[in-house]
Amino acid sequence: MNRNVLALLLVFSPLSMLSIGGGQATIPEMQHQAVVVHGWLTNGQFADLFAISRAAPGPSSLIAALIGWQVYGFWGAVAATIGIFLPSSLLMYAVSTWWFRRQDSPIRRAIERGLAPIAVGLVFAGAMTVLRAAHAGTLALVTTAAVCLLQSTTRISTHVTVGAVTSVYLLLFYLR
Repeated sequence: MNRNVLALLLVFSPLSMLSIGGGQATIPEMQHQAVVVHGWLTNGQFADLFAISRAAPGPSSLIAALIGWQVYGFWGAVAATIGIFLPSSLLMYAVSTWWFRRQDSPIRRAIERGLAPIAVGLVFAGAMTVLRAAHAGTLALVTTAAVCLLQSTTRISTHVTVGAVTSVYLLLFYLR
């Protein structure tokens, strides 16, 4: 087996098990492994792949396949996809069997209460990693904060928000 394919499996399989809160929770470690540890990508390339993975339909972990493709083409994408999905899928199958049989378990309630803040923290860390990798400036940070606040406190449609942000950016672009 090619060393690149094996390296992809060895990087993404443990990340699969850390995806508490969804695929977004693994983004900081993916960036660290792909950019810092293995040198497969630059920060800019990672940010570009992240943007493509979010724009494309499908799971947020699509970025793993894109990184695999960048490292070793088709077989790299296959290895990274297997690595990011198979271990956690097998674990979730085993855990969900226990979970649904133990509806009133105090252990289950403790796990639910304990994992919620961890998941939120991991998702936040992923967002911060992507902002850093993209070298987001003040305007991007202010826009992100404003949109988050607006979407979480009002009933304004996401489409209206996207249209408003696009209009402001276009106006700023043409006024330069």
